[in-house]
Amino acid sequence: MRQLILTVIGGGSTYTPELVEGVIKNTDVFPVKELRLIDIDDEKLNIVGGLVRRMIESSNAPIKLILTKERKVALEGTDFVISQIRVGGVKARIRDEKIPLEFGIIGQETTGAGGFANALRTIPVMLDIAKDIEELTNNAWLINFTNPSGIVTEALLRYSKVKTIGLCNVPINFFYRFASILGIDIKDIYLDYVGLNHLSWVRKVYHKGNDVTKEVIEKIKGNLPQKEREIVELIDMIPNSYLHYYYFRDEVLETQKNSEKTRGEIVLEVEEKLLEKYKDESLKEKPPELSQRGGAHYSDAAVELMKSIYLDRKDIQIVNVLNNGSITDLPDNGVVEVPCVIGSNGAMPISMGRLEPYIRGLTQTVKYYEQLTVESAVEGNITKAKQALLVHPLVGAKAVADGLLERILEENREFLPQFFRR
Repeated sequence: MRQLILTVIGGGSTYTPELVEGVIKNTDVFPVKELRLIDIDDEKLNIVGGLVRRMIESSNAPIKLILTKERKVALEGTDFVISQIRVGGVKARIRDEKIPLEFGIIGQETTGAGGFANALRTIPVMLDIAKDIEELTNNAWLINFTNPSGIVTEALLRYSKVKTIGLCNVPINFFYRFASILGIDIKDIYLDYVGLNHLSWVRKVYHKGNDVTKEVIEKIKGNLPQKEREIVELIDMIPNSYLHYYYFRDEVLETQKNSEKTRGEIVLEVEEKLLEKYKDESLKEKPPELSQRGGAHYSDAAVELMKSIYLDRKDIQIVNVLNNGSITDLPDNGVVEVPCVIGSNGAMPISMGRLEPYIRGLTQTVKYYEQLTVESAVEGNITKAKQALLVHPLVGAKAVADGLLERILEENREFLPQFFRR
């Protein structure tokens, strides 16, 4: 069995112990001989790396750990690359959440104006990383967990030659949720799942080939607030939780305006506590506090995806890939989040047909926003940036888009040289 080198870009993330736990558990079938963590933050890399080292040693896993700030050291000869970076750090995320509120619109890190700002910062960095992957590896796989995952994945697939698959933990959380509700094995579930990253719906739930959607919906509805229950009844589907930014826009905006802290500010506090926890030399496993950070089952999703590629398992997983006709209402060259057959050649999307009219329009609109965002980020094109904001349902007004873009560009100037070359 060929042994593997795994590189984690953004290895100083507090998520990393979650990922490493999965790698350690699977060394018998996914034999990582060398784990390379790279980060631009020395302090975080050493703290997180220290915990990872203790995890490896306590498990007696035959894994060599390398901590580095040098991309060449991290990438040369690697087989798999996982990207989990946040350009500008959590402080940039907090700005992404607060600036839109000044214009009376929702601030969120992956969707709307906040996700737009995040994408502009992140796409050029990820394309630069992709160039190094092309030069320094023998056709390594890039598993992109970097947000906004779907948009970043689309940029990588359109503007680089790197074999890229986008990953999010939302789909796998659906599997665990439904398995728990029904008291069944997660491996016996198939989801008719369509949409984009953070804009998706479960149309049907199958258990061993039997349609159990109605049973799942009835059980879910009992735990939902009235307004969310009404949405599920109206569309007869199970929406991704991020859809509440669209379905309940006014209520979410009002909540954000009246909140003492943004989610980013809460995450910053959680991260600081986690890093203090990670410094404890007696700690040799991921602490339970990590669950407050989000990203549940991220490790399961990432390791299962890499295992299926390595072992050519040809099983079905929900990932972000080029559409290529999977959803007939969306452009073939756009990235979608759908069930795919995973094997040594990557992810082959399953044909999902047409979208229902009541989810089609929103999905198409957001997809065209995403494509304009990718192009504006790559080209430094202000016109396309304004068009993207004008198209997005959570922005959609020229006066807002003009002033908002100006603020986003100025606040992120150090990360957006492509817009300031003139």
